[in-house]
Amino acid sequence: MKVEGTYTLPASRQKVWELLNDPKVLAKATPGIKQLDPLGGDTYKATIEVGVGPVKGTYAGQVSIADKVPLERMTLKVEGGGKPGTIRATGELRLEEQDGKTIVAYTGDAHITGLIASVGHRLIGGVTKQMVGEFFKALENELKS
Repeated sequence: MKVEGTYTLPASRQKVWELLNDPKVLAKATPGIKQLDPLGGDTYKATIEVGVGPVKGTYAGQVSIADKVPLERMTLKVEGGGKPGTIRATGELRLEEQDGKTIVAYTGDAHITGLIASVGHRLIGGVTKQMVGEFFKALENELKS
């Protein structure tokens, strides 16, 4: 499942970069993340809950930040496994400042296996887009607090 688009945040690129690199903000902003504990560097142990339609699952895994070029781009990687199957997602974020706002261009790819994939395969695209929207809305709310 691939997803791409842009989202404009009402803050400087510096402020957006700081939020994207704050594990507490990532834990609050990323849909499905129930727990995020540092493992070292930019890698975190994660408990992830994902639901597609009537099927929900809890995954144990990790979230990592890679390919960082400060203020310009980063890659978020999420991997997990659990009773309902596996989840693996990668999202590249590129930041561009324009008129005091930051435009975040994103591309992502998610792979889900197991029960959620087999039961909810038609819904995964919509759910993925919804989760991306929730992530950016949560970041925007962090900027206001």
